[in-house]
Amino acid sequence: MIIEVDQRSDVPIYEQLHRQIIAAIANDELALGDQLPSVRSLAVDLGINLHTVNKAYALLRDEGYIVMRRGSGALVADRRDGSGEVNLMAEMQDKQMNDDLYRLALAYKARGGAAAGFLDAAERQCGRAYRKCNS
Repeated sequence: MIIEVDQRSDVPIYEQLHRQIIAAIANDELALGDQLPSVRSLAVDLGINLHTVNKAYALLRDEGYIVMRRGSGALVADRRDGSGEVNLMAEMQDKQMNDDLYRLALAYKARGGAAAGFLDAAERQCGRAYRKCNS
């Protein structure tokens, strides 16, 4: 996994890290149980404040993407509970995703866009995400 930070971006650095780590998990660059770099080493490697990395890791932890273990650091979390069912955190994220999609659809409609145009754009973005996973 290669993480790049754009200091000139309007996107906060912690959010850039957050997005890139989620993408690495989605694209199988990081698998269940893989260890992420320590907060300190990633901060040094990227030339950023360690609190910035800590904020990104805390957000990933709170969203259920990683687990933090004393002595082991940050590990990619298992998204399923012991019975193989999607865990409660994943269910909450699915609800949030649906709420976010609804808000995006409303914004698109408010700008005069038609439902077909929104669905086309959503399908293109879905294709982008899943092509990366399957390549």
